[in-house]
Amino acid sequence: MAADSLKSEPWAPPGGADVRMVQVGPHWDAVRAPEALGERALGLLGGATGAVIADYNLMYWLIRPGAAQHWQRIRQVQTLGTGRVETSYIGVPSIDRTSGPYLHWRVPLGPGRYLTDANRLREALVRAVVAELGIEIGEEDER
Repeated sequence: MAADSLKSEPWAPPGGADVRMVQVGPHWDAVRAPEALGERALGLLGGATGAVIADYNLMYWLIRPGAAQHWQRIRQVQTLGTGRVETSYIGVPSIDRTSGPYLHWRVPLGPGRYLTDANRLREALVRAVVAELGIEIGEEDER
């Protein structure tokens, strides 16, 4: 999805230095991970990542609504949106805000770079958890 076509989206990034609070679920779900795991997952995903929002020590991937609804728990990773009892909102920075540590696009929106494939993201996050924390995904069930 091109940045110009985003202007017509109800959740489109705001102009200037503004931030738009967007409800997770109607347009996309999100996967939140701490920065260390997120950076490792980005390295594993390479060019297969979609846009990523960062805010201080957290990173948020945008994924298709419902795509992570039945994921097995991954340590330090949270899915937000479809199928959740609670309503979540994420701050969406302006398209030009690409550095932080405050709210910014860690991986900016661009042509062909919007939603991340949830299955690839899950695989990268599991591998990141194993590498960073030394914990296998099956061990999470016991915690």
